[in-house]
Amino acid sequence: MSNTEIAKLTYSVNSALQRIINESLALTQDSFFQSPYDSEWPSPCQNTDGLWKPLPQNPPVNFTGLSNALETEIHPDICRYFDSFWSGSIETTSQEGHVSLIQLWNRDDFNRLIKNLLGHAIAKKKQKHPLTIFFATTEWDSELFLSIENSSGHVLLEEPGQEPLQKVDDTLTTFLTRLTPVLSPPGIY
Repeated sequence: MSNTEIAKLTYSVNSALQRIINESLALTQDSFFQSPYDSEWPSPCQNTDGLWKPLPQNPPVNFTGLSNALETEIHPDICRYFDSFWSGSIETTSQEGHVSLIQLWNRDDFNRLIKNLLGHAIAKKKQKHPLTIFFATTEWDSELFLSIENSSGHVLLEEPGQEPLQKVDDTLTTFLTRLTPVLSPPGIY
């Protein structure tokens, strides 16, 4: 992939996320989300009063370790998605239903994500299913989640331990552009 393609991809995923964040914050009363402050689980994006808003990562997280562990390159869409902001989940809706965009709260959250992704990848390999990387959940009472197929970049709907149920979109960027933020308390995982 050329530097121009990477720059275009970075801009696309980042700008789609930024639009969702801006529209989500516009739904709040004071352009901040609020979650109880936890001194044992602090985030660069939250103050001690519990107010927070997504903050660009600087420096961004890096997926080289996961790529090395899995002996494969991680799809650039997923890297750009998770290395953009420190944030709680962002709640949205799509034509398919509710979508909760998983975000990273802090560096420890990134380490936890990597462990979960490794477990997910090992299960996929045992089942002889293509590698997918999850990035969102669906309805609160559902085990369904959204992922990116690592080889193609397609957005898929999945259920734990099963083959993907369906392709939802061709790319993460086009999927993100279809999402509409909703006023719902974001989660801090």
